[in-house]
Amino acid sequence: MARVTAGVGCSHVPAIGVAMDTGITEQPYWQPVFEGFKKSREWMKEQKPDVVFLVYNDHCTAFDASCIPTFALGCAAEFKPADEGWGPRPVPVVKNHQKLASHIAQSVILDEFDLTIMNEMEVDHGLTVPMSVMFGQHGVDDEWPTLVIPLAVNVVQYPAPTGNRCYQLGKAIRRAIDSYPEDLNVVVFGTGGMSHQLQYKRAGLINADWDQRFLDLMTEDPKAASQIQHLEYLRETGSEGIEMVMWLVMRGALDEDVTEVHRHYHVPASNTAVGHIILENQT
Repeated sequence: MARVTAGVGCSHVPAIGVAMDTGITEQPYWQPVFEGFKKSREWMKEQKPDVVFLVYNDHCTAFDASCIPTFALGCAAEFKPADEGWGPRPVPVVKNHQKLASHIAQSVILDEFDLTIMNEMEVDHGLTVPMSVMFGQHGVDDEWPTLVIPLAVNVVQYPAPTGNRCYQLGKAIRRAIDSYPEDLNVVVFGTGGMSHQLQYKRAGLINADWDQRFLDLMTEDPKAASQIQHLEYLRETGSEGIEMVMWLVMRGALDEDVTEVHRHYHVPASNTAVGHIILENQT
């Protein structure tokens, strides 16, 4: 049977992708950011996932104000990197495990979670930056070392889903994966965050204490994390801190008791906080 072995929480700061694409990761500003992912890449090489289920948010590339699905599951054969205004990132096309994606769609919808099924979709830095930091730089003529099933979550236009809704969706996704008959090693990514605000009077806000507590909850008490209200995210972590609800989809897909393998936190990277955690199921 397919099995979820681990979860990864990871910021998807677009400037991180730019730093990798332009070869400036060893510059003094960027070196501490990427130093914290060295162990992560070594771990990933040992993990060798067959599939990454990657939860991210679209940044007005695949979706705009005319259509904003709350949860959109990618079921196409492949997903090309999006042009976000300065050309697509020079990274590989994302290849899907379509049979597993279709199985998850059926299972989760029959489990009473409404999904939008995407049979055509481009993916932006929300997906490609976490892939790059976890698997290393790959060019357009390469292939990612794993298949990827994308799940786009609306955290751009309110109302965003609650943390509890995301946590429960993660549990439904876990049930779907557990019931898939092929022997697959699946790692679930929750991306976005941590605290940051990009506009108006609080632009540049970072709340490192709150971020570290959230990382603690990911390991120790995900149920408590799932009960954090939208207002608290907004007040304590800025207007874009709501992205952290996507980490709860990842956490819901794991066992209740997990082992924290690695944690990395750095401020700042392009006026945001970079957060990262790796959690392994104990069974």
